[in-house]
Amino acid sequence: MFQNRFSWAAAALCSLLLCLAGLTLAFAQDVQMVPDQQDRAAAEKAQRHEDDDKPIATFKAHTDVVQLFFNVKDKKGGLIPNLTKDDFAVQEDGKPQIIKYFSENSNLPLTLGILIDSSASQQNVLPMEQEVGAAFLKDVMTNKDQAFVIDFNIGVSLVQDFTNSSSRLKSALDSVKINSGGQAAVSSVPGMGGGPVPTMGTPKGTLLYDAVYLASHDEMGQQVDRKAMILLTDGEDQGSQYKLRDAIEAAQKSDTIVYVLLCADRGFYGYMGYSGDSDMKKLTAETGGRMIEVGNKPEKLRAAFKQISDELRSQYNLGYVPLNSKRDGSFRRIQIKTKEGYKVQARSGYFAVPYKDE
Repeated sequence: MFQNRFSWAAAALCSLLLCLAGLTLAFAQDVQMVPDQQDRAAAEKAQRHEDDDKPIATFKAHTDVVQLFFNVKDKKGGLIPNLTKDDFAVQEDGKPQIIKYFSENSNLPLTLGILIDSSASQQNVLPMEQEVGAAFLKDVMTNKDQAFVIDFNIGVSLVQDFTNSSSRLKSALDSVKINSGGQAAVSSVPGMGGGPVPTMGTPKGTLLYDAVYLASHDEMGQQVDRKAMILLTDGEDQGSQYKLRDAIEAAQKSDTIVYVLLCADRGFYGYMGYSGDSDMKKLTAETGGRMIEVGNKPEKLRAAFKQISDELRSQYNLGYVPLNSKRDGSFRRIQIKTKEGYKVQARSGYFAVPYKDE
């Protein structure tokens, strides 16, 4: 009997719910609101305004936006914050461009490459570079960032591929050893170019330009967003297949800012000294970074890393669609100016390379 009463009550409840559902549906259909043309226009305008202020996060295929990350400094080298889009003017090959995207402080993911010189001339400064470099990576990187480590001497080796683990990066730096003997080609580690550096011919000692080229082309070239490369070296190249110009172009094509921390034990060179600083100044100036002379002083190296950290955290980000839409592979020179005449630290230009499927 209890079961029959329950069945009857359940059937009645179901009927009631069906009636209510029908009434609710009918009511919903009666009161359904359709936005008029004015509402649509307002929504579209708001969306366009939002997009104009939003920085580009990544480059997709067939995008013509040129994206720039840069710092602004006063005459003493101090960073200038809180500037707005209206404070800047951009020219490409001398022609004014329209700034479409702008961000005062870029918080996009950061990809870092640490390139450490382990040739014979670095014997006395390598331990300092390993210790201070590891501390820098631990301080500057967040969970959304990634870094890799390459060492170069008579060869070029990918010691640690992309990771956001500071312990793995420290282990990679600690594993680097001085290597100055024999002849060697580029490491056969996957992703390092398949060994384009010849094993015979010019004596090899420090394949610096090859390291920059391969790091730019094989590592950074596959990444998006913010990219920076830090070289710990005395700036001397010996035996690279690629030249300074090749290294600069590879960094520019991968949109990578290059910093050089000139670490050198002057006693190693004797009375002759070393001459790598002029080439390193050119490499960094063309890519939007800079060279900082450290010598063999740990406190100077720590201060240099601190300056780089501050600059990476204070980058402005702007983007524009170039008026010259040709993808002819030519180099386009960029100039960023401020109303107040501040110094802008940015890459000198970009290559309008054709799309891969063209």
